[in-house]
Amino acid sequence: MSKRALISVTDKSGVVEFARELNNLGYEVISTGNTFKILKENGVNAITIDEVTKFPEMLDGRVKTLNPYIHGGILYKRDEKSHVDTVNEYNIGSIDLVVVNLYDFEGTLKAGKSHEEMIENIDIGGPSMIRSAAKNYKDVTIIVDVADYDTIIEKLKNNELTLEDRKRLAYKAFSTTARYDALISTYFANEVGDKYSEILNLTFQKEQTLRYGENPHQAGILYSQPNAKNPILNYEQLNGKELSFNNINDLHGCLEVMREFKDSEEVVSVAIKHTNPCGVGIGANALEAYTKCYEADTVSIFGGIVGITSTVDVEAAKKLNEIFLEIVVAYDFTEEALDVLRQKKNLRVLKLAKIEESLQPYDMKYLDGKLLIQELNTKMIDEMKVVTNVQPTKEQLTDMEFGMKIVKNMKSNAIVIVKDGQTLASGCGQTSRIWALKNAIENNKDKNFEGCSTCFRCILPI
Repeated sequence: MSKRALISVTDKSGVVEFARELNNLGYEVISTGNTFKILKENGVNAITIDEVTKFPEMLDGRVKTLNPYIHGGILYKRDEKSHVDTVNEYNIGSIDLVVVNLYDFEGTLKAGKSHEEMIENIDIGGPSMIRSAAKNYKDVTIIVDVADYDTIIEKLKNNELTLEDRKRLAYKAFSTTARYDALISTYFANEVGDKYSEILNLTFQKEQTLRYGENPHQAGILYSQPNAKNPILNYEQLNGKELSFNNINDLHGCLEVMREFKDSEEVVSVAIKHTNPCGVGIGANALEAYTKCYEADTVSIFGGIVGITSTVDVEAAKKLNEIFLEIVVAYDFTEEALDVLRQKKNLRVLKLAKIEESLQPYDMKYLDGKLLIQELNTKMIDEMKVVTNVQPTKEQLTDMEFGMKIVKNMKSNAIVIVKDGQTLASGCGQTSRIWALKNAIENNKDKNFEGCSTCFRCILPI
């Protein structure tokens, strides 16, 4: 008896060529709906699912593969006599290879479709077939990824598809259905307004293997959340080396400060060192903002990351190139500016997508098997009270708000001293607020702090 393959895919990429190769290898192909139609139109020898189940597809395709002739053919143990006797008794044919990719729930979600469309894009039969085939991986090959087609065909041609191969395919299959269900779970949590659910289902996809982690002896991986809304790490790299673990972590700190000023009509430049802002300046253009940012701390900025909330022109690029920087990130760059910045082949130049308000539901900290969650800190000021006899000027109040946006993004205990839209001094990550202040002042003895505004950040247990 020839082997049989069941193919039912939403993503039709490469499926015709794959099925044709299966025909050449002696497989009988069973298929469903539009997949069958496309295969037949392209000359693939295939039969419909209802020829196997002896039952028509029904309920607008909701029920077609949920049938003992399908799952029995997938799940029975080939080396278990009672299983073999049962499928023979009921004339259930073996299904030896299952190819399924699921309804595009994720794409429908990202497109912001209606609730009714979301429901119709929840696959039922697909995950059931995937799980059945993956459970019985010793006897059945499960394929959920178009990228695996060529490899599987080559292994089948050379009779090299091993038990270990099928186990790895099963692992990928269960990961696929888990991710799919996590997206659906998260969607329904949002629908019913369950912000802090009893069971928190999060799913992440590997985006990049990094050269190493925080230190050279540590592995580093970047994962992305498929259903994240307005992700801040959204950029196009225009020049330079691949970003490292520390680069990405520091870049996130830079973008978080830039986000504080996303609605500002003036240009803001931020310098980051080890996730903390070491200089911030506001100006009428990129050059003025960056110059104030640089002059805020000409030492710490060396080897740091600079962000600018505007287009970088050639004059700003020349100024940026005067010192060693790891990353320059901005909304855009003129061609002349890029020519200047590309003179340093290792400088990472990133064009940033528009910074929007964060729509992520949580701020999370993973603590060795525990996940600590809190609301995002998006609030700046509920009420401002003046408790001194001397009333602050309008300019001082503006500086205070400027300073609060910066110190909010520094490691506590932290302090920032600002004046005229520029940081003059900062101290952060200290166990004492007094030490944070001393660090800021003692490292900037050459500066005039008269008329400045000072902002503290400390985390107080209650």
